[in-house]
Amino acid sequence: MSFRLTYATMYDPPEELHLNFEAALQRLKGNLGKEYPFYIDGKARYRQQKLESYSPIDTEMLLGVFQEGTAEDIDDAVTAAKRAFQTWGRMPWQERLDLLRKAADLMEERVYDLAAALCLEVGKNRMEALGDAAEAPDLLRYAADQFEENGGYVRKMGQDPLQGYTAINYSVLRPYGVWGVISPFNFPVALTGGPAGAALVAGNTVVLKPAEDTPLSTSLLYECFRDAGLPDGVVNIVTGHGEVSGQALVDNHNVDGYTFTGSYAVGMHILRTVAKGSYPRPVVLEMGGKNPTIVAASADVERAVAGILRSAFGLQGQKCSATSRVYVHESVYDNLTQGLVEKSKALIVGDPTRKDVFMGPVINQRAYENYKQHTADLGDSGTFLTGGGVLTEGAMARGYFCAPTLVE
Repeated sequence: MSFRLTYATMYDPPEELHLNFEAALQRLKGNLGKEYPFYIDGKARYRQQKLESYSPIDTEMLLGVFQEGTAEDIDDAVTAAKRAFQTWGRMPWQERLDLLRKAADLMEERVYDLAAALCLEVGKNRMEALGDAAEAPDLLRYAADQFEENGGYVRKMGQDPLQGYTAINYSVLRPYGVWGVISPFNFPVALTGGPAGAALVAGNTVVLKPAEDTPLSTSLLYECFRDAGLPDGVVNIVTGHGEVSGQALVDNHNVDGYTFTGSYAVGMHILRTVAKGSYPRPVVLEMGGKNPTIVAASADVERAVAGILRSAFGLQGQKCSATSRVYVHESVYDNLTQGLVEKSKALIVGDPTRKDVFMGPVINQRAYENYKQHTADLGDSGTFLTGGGVLTEGAMARGYFCAPTLVE
C-alpha cells in the first residue's frame, strides 16, 4: 500500500483504500455459503454438526457453514499442539521469527479480504474493519521485534563475588507449552492474531477457539499462519459454541496458559476453573469495562463531542473502550448536549459495507434484545435526548440495527 493504515489514519483515507475494499467485498460475496473446516495438526476436519453463520446486516445472508467442534476435537488439538511444541519450542528463535514475519506479511496482503469479512460478520463499518485487520500484523511484528531486540530473552547476569571461583549466571525465559487463545466477536482478527502471535514468537504452540459469531474472519486469519509455512500442529483452530468447545479448552489440563478476551462473567469463570487445577497456570484476561468521559469547564466542546461520539457509537458501542456515560461541568453542559444531539442525529446507520455508513448492526439477536430492554429501563428513569429504539426501515428490517441513543 502507498499509505499506512492504522486507527489514527482511517478517518481520512485515500480513494485507493475504498477501491481495494470494494474489490475484496465482491470476492467475498462470490463465496457466500461456502463450507469451512477447522484445522487440527494441519489437517482439515469436518463434523456432522454444523454451525451456520448469518450476517447481522441481513439475517438471511448465509456467510458460511462451519463445523461444531466437540470436546474430543479440543483434546485432539491440544495433543497436536503439545507434540508440535517439542520442535517449535526448541527451534532457533530466529527461524521462528522468520516464519511469523511471513505470516504478518500475508495478513497485510490480505487486509482487505479480512476487513470485508469483518464488515459482513461483525457489522463493523469499513474503516473500523480495516483498523481491526491491520492491527493483527502490527501486533505480531511488535512481538517479534521485542523478542529480537532482547536477544531471545537470554541475558547474562553479573558474576558472584566468590574468591577463587568464577560463577556466571544467565536469566533465561522459556515458553510454557500449549497456549489457548479464546477470542472475542468484537475484534476477532486483532485479538486472535495478537495474543496468538505473541505466544508463538515466544515458542509456544496455540489452540484457537474463536467466538461462535465470528468463525469466518478467524478462519481466514488461521490461513495466514498456515500459508506462511508454520509446521503442522503449531497453530490449531476449533470452531463451535463456547459452552462446548470453549469449556473443553478451559477444562483441559494439558493447556499451559490462556488468553481470553470477552465478558467479565466468562473471564472470571475461566480464572476460577484454571485456578482449581493441580498446578498454577497463567491466565491473561481482558474483560468488559464501564467507561466514563469527564468534560471539564475548560474543555474544547467541539473536540469533546467528536471524541464522545466516536467512542460511544463506534462499533455500536460494543467494545470495552466504549464511552457509556458522560459527566459534564454545568458551565459547558448545554453546549455539549446540543452538540451531541445534533451530531448523533447526523450519524448514518445502515449497511456498514457502504462508504458513508458510520454505524452498522449489533452482533446478534441477544444484543438486539438487550438494547431494547436497556432502552426500556432507561425510559423509566431518564429523558431521551435522541434515539431509544430499533431501526426497521427498508433493508434494516432484516438486520439488528439500533439507533444511537443519548439519555439524560
